[in-house]
Amino acid sequence: MSAEPYVPEHADLGELQKAAAGCEGCHLYEDATQTVFGEGGADARVVLVGEQPGDQEDKQGHPFVGPAGRVLDRALDEAGIERDDAYVTNAVKHFKFSRQGKRRIHQKPGITELRACLPWLRAELTTLNPEVIVALGATAGQALLGPEFRVTKQRGVPLPCPPLDRLGTREEQGEGRIVATIHPSAVLRAEDRDAAYDGLLADLRVAAALLA
Repeated sequence: MSAEPYVPEHADLGELQKAAAGCEGCHLYEDATQTVFGEGGADARVVLVGEQPGDQEDKQGHPFVGPAGRVLDRALDEAGIERDDAYVTNAVKHFKFSRQGKRRIHQKPGITELRACLPWLRAELTTLNPEVIVALGATAGQALLGPEFRVTKQRGVPLPCPPLDRLGTREEQGEGRIVATIHPSAVLRAEDRDAAYDGLLADLRVAAALLA
């Protein structure tokens, strides 16, 4: 399984988004409402990578429009990162879930699904060439830096980015321009939300300092 055959070469963001709407690179497209591609300006200086769309994102077709998105918006504002400077996307572009009655319960993407969708993330980063990449949560970190990545151990410090054709590996190259932190949804699940939010904010301030 791979999205590679669906990714057009030398495409701009609009062309990538249009092509991604028809992606059948893994089985997740079968149950999801739609592809949820990244959004932001072509001159974005920072790319924020989450795990996958949630229930609201899947219904609306836009990333980070649910409760976690509101947490992220607040933290970006307080960290001093302008939304006009940011592009938000996910490592996996379709919502993976299980049904419990009428509810759709989030399921973590597996390594096969993560690898299948990686060509889209690579294409976004190649097109944007951002100054800083923020990995929101463990899944995003593993998509960028490989399966050994642990957000609890590597968050809040600038990490070297692999060459874009080697995303998801331990091969390191270049200056530290990846900053990892927790996913905003982890703030909502935390017993101490204030402490979790403060940690997210501190990590985003590291990214903001790199932009400065």
